[in-house]
Amino acid sequence: MNKQKNKIHPGGKGYMKLDSLHRVYFVGIGGIGMSAIARYFNQKGIKVSGYDRTETALTKQLSAEGMEIHYADDVQLIDSKADLVVYTPAIPADHKELNYYREQGYEVVKRSDVLQEITRNLFSITVAGTHGKTTVSTMIAQILRHSGYGCNAFLGGISVNYESNFWGDERAVAVIEADEYDRSFLKLSPDIALLTSIDADHLDIYGTKESIEEAFIQYCHNIKPNGTLLVKYGLHRDEDLKAENKLHYSLQNDMADSYATNIRMDNGGYEFDVMQQDWMIDNLKLNIGGMHNVENAVAAITVAHLLGISNDKIRAAVAAFKGIKRRFEYLVKNEKAVYIDDYAHHPEELKSLINSAITLFKGKRCTVIFQPHLFSRTRDFADEFADSLSLADEVILLPIYPARELPIPGISSKTIASKMKDTDVKIMERDEVPRWIAEHPVELLITAGAGNVDLLREPLQEIVSKQ
Repeated sequence: MNKQKNKIHPGGKGYMKLDSLHRVYFVGIGGIGMSAIARYFNQKGIKVSGYDRTETALTKQLSAEGMEIHYADDVQLIDSKADLVVYTPAIPADHKELNYYREQGYEVVKRSDVLQEITRNLFSITVAGTHGKTTVSTMIAQILRHSGYGCNAFLGGISVNYESNFWGDERAVAVIEADEYDRSFLKLSPDIALLTSIDADHLDIYGTKESIEEAFIQYCHNIKPNGTLLVKYGLHRDEDLKAENKLHYSLQNDMADSYATNIRMDNGGYEFDVMQQDWMIDNLKLNIGGMHNVENAVAAITVAHLLGISNDKIRAAVAAFKGIKRRFEYLVKNEKAVYIDDYAHHPEELKSLINSAITLFKGKRCTVIFQPHLFSRTRDFADEFADSLSLADEVILLPIYPARELPIPGISSKTIASKMKDTDVKIMERDEVPRWIAEHPVELLITAGAGNVDLLREPLQEIVSKQ
């Protein structure tokens, strides 16, 4: 195990070539990753405008921050004076605006190209992995901001503390969620790289489990000279995950360089200590649920320690962390009922989510409302989804959210339901759910998925809070 003993001390203010831009146009500005970059440019005083398919709470916030956004694919509405056009791979190939910009010779780049330039110019901490990356990156950014250390944060979720997925700072440090979709994370050049998991996902892009594993291996190879790799202990193919300085973190395995000990559950959260060979921090308090979030906190705390942040500041920042919207988010928590909403859309995420909830709230009947995301993911992991969901007492499956895909014959939510033998499972349309929940009081309710299942949050929160 290659240990790194020295603290890391990045420099002060930095200069980026992207600062020379005056006008930037986004095709797909409302995406969680795209909006973070839009906010980055907007904060620098650059004129930001863009297109998205539908108006959302996030696009309304962007508009309130001064960005011009429209919702029709219309070349007459674009910014013809844009210096740079940024697009998301989720945009269809026949998109009129995007094709116009390309045909007219504008500089057109992917979101990942902008992040590539940012990591070249700033001391960059990137977090990759099939799951866990949003929470870990937000925890790191929270500690750096709360402690006064400072960072530029580009996150894949909305921080509850700051109601944003981006914040800026004069310190030339960036915390970036590294997305493996379409291999975009391979453009990044981190100084500190985290890897939380290498489970198979996005097989519509990668084809095989081995192909996605190779991508994560390449991610490790892209670390800057004398950089550091922090890997979850026990990952498959760990011997192939190489870097000049390599450390491991774990929930409780003392073979790792950093791990938690003396974990105690407390009112839906946790108290614990973090141990290293030559350092420890005790009496940490994490006020969000999910044992997996204790492990995520270990990873974030390890990075903060590498950066030289004091124990007292780390402890205070962790205690102040309020979580991320749709990541084990408590919408109702009282004596009668608990309602948790989560973005989980992979079988391993669902398993961790349900296990954590039923462990924290023992004795409560667990009802899960799950919306499968993508026909291909449902096809590829139907058995695994069925196993994970079977941990609940009852399950309501919504129709598959197609996102960028066309239907696959023979694949539907029934594909999962047919494999669940010992669990009460129902299939419902989304708009049927509130009435059903109103007629069947719940004790422990979980909504999960990456599609539009979040539209149930407000109506179910109101119903459950009054039951």
